[in-house]
Amino acid sequence: MFESGILYSVTGAFGKHTLAVLGASVSYVIVCNALRYRRRNQKHAQSPYKTRDDYSKMTTDDAWAIMKYILSLEFPLLSETALQFALFRTYGIQTISKLLCETKQLASLQNAPRRYDDTRVLIGEFLSYAPTTKRANSAIARMNYLHGNYQKVGKISNDDLLYTLSLFLLEPRRWIERHEWRTLTPMELCALGTFWKSIGDAMEISYEPLSHGPSNFKDGLEFMEDMELWSNAYEKRTMIPNDWNHKLANETTAILLTNVPPFLKPTGKHAVEALMDERLRRAMIYDDPPPLISKLVYSALYIRKLVIRHLLPPRPYFLRKRDLSDDPDPVTGRYYKLIYESEPWYVKPTFFVRNSPSSWLRWAIGRPYPDGKNYKPEGYDILEVGPPSKEKVGRAQCEATRDKLLAADRGRCPFAFSKS
Repeated sequence: MFESGILYSVTGAFGKHTLAVLGASVSYVIVCNALRYRRRNQKHAQSPYKTRDDYSKMTTDDAWAIMKYILSLEFPLLSETALQFALFRTYGIQTISKLLCETKQLASLQNAPRRYDDTRVLIGEFLSYAPTTKRANSAIARMNYLHGNYQKVGKISNDDLLYTLSLFLLEPRRWIERHEWRTLTPMELCALGTFWKSIGDAMEISYEPLSHGPSNFKDGLEFMEDMELWSNAYEKRTMIPNDWNHKLANETTAILLTNVPPFLKPTGKHAVEALMDERLRRAMIYDDPPPLISKLVYSALYIRKLVIRHLLPPRPYFLRKRDLSDDPDPVTGRYYKLIYESEPWYVKPTFFVRNSPSSWLRWAIGRPYPDGKNYKPEGYDILEVGPPSKEKVGRAQCEATRDKLLAADRGRCPFAFSKS
């Protein structure tokens, strides 16, 4: 009788403890879900863009602000991965891959990491700073200058530029829809379309090939739909296997896997292959990955989605993703990269950066780290970003283009402006 009483007491206490843990767990999941969607709901409540008619009035300034919280707070990791794969996907087009191989900017191990970082810097500048700022327009001006000489001699076509633009618009949506904890709302999709339409305008890309081109788009959603139809048709015609694609894919894959231990690189390459669709793999002359690798990759992405949605509170603003320094160096006026992958280009070699665990580990295994001597530790001047041979040339032309873009008030609605 006494033993039965003890057992009953223990069992009861255990049951109560289990119920308490279960209740706390359920409450935590409910709170996480509520907090996860609160920021989205607040953004929509504060936005003046409630209906499809409103979308046609969306300004580039507002579109950029919406897109920035998507990239830096809501989906920072996969947004960045999507933009990396957008650039990677362009290498499946022979006219693009051949030019990059011939210039040896992305097709040689010596040049590829810096060229890759230069591209990220310029794109990061106009993604991170508002369309009416000097920084954003300086980056676009520099990008236009670097493309300009190749356009003049017919090595970069309008289709090349339009296709690249379409991927920077479409890939983030695709990755978020497939692998993130929620999908984008129509307002957020409209913001993506509106923002990238304004970038295309600043690059003077012709939209003549699109269904509603060059200037009859209703809003960012219609622009996105037109870009997707054209981009898919363009891929079917031009994304075909060739050695230029294969060579460039190998070099870029090596950059993506730069921090993977050597014994895991073959598996890492299979993981990259798994993230490609069949059309892109064929164009890169890559084999299909082992089925087990594909299952592991997509299972990991699915588990990640569930964990973020149900178990993680939203990222606070102070932990927002930041790639570039907001303030210039007070002495040189240059800016710095805050993170790096392959080589530490433009990273400020502060005491803490040089002596961080990752720097010591990279030093120990013979990988590049911010040593204060190499990789331009003085930072970058936006109007000098590019290959070494182009660093000190074109400044006046870039400044003139930048001033023209600033005077154009790029913060306006790009659709209302194009129809006026």
